[in-house]
Amino acid sequence: MHNDKPILLVEDDNIDAMTVQRAMKELNVANDLVRTSNGEEALDYLTNSSKEKPCLVLLDLNMPKMNGLELLKIVKADHELAAIPIIVLTTSGEQCDIIESFKFSVAGYMIKSVDYTEFQETMRVINEY
Repeated sequence: MHNDKPILLVEDDNIDAMTVQRAMKELNVANDLVRTSNGEEALDYLTNSSKEKPCLVLLDLNMPKMNGLELLKIVKADHELAAIPIIVLTTSGEQCDIIESFKFSVAGYMIKSVDYTEFQETMRVINEY
């Protein structure tokens, strides 16, 4: 990324979160990575005026408490948060999830890959974003 704002990772799976951290480190992404484990925690972070707004949100869809689509709906309805680019990073290749995500103007939809090199290439694209 080309600024010093943090990247918000909304991910409940520790392995997936570590994969994102590893890929960012290998790609020399200097931005801090802030992780929340569900939509409620992410919303608390995004609406906390003492926290710096992220330059990008990497959002999982399948999470407890508040899932990714519920969070998307709230964030995109908030005029202060709506401009933050959100990339869905999920295991779901379901057509309905993809369509629903793009209804909320996501910047991208990437299906998590079990292939690390493929995932790293995804992160490289995000880094150039």
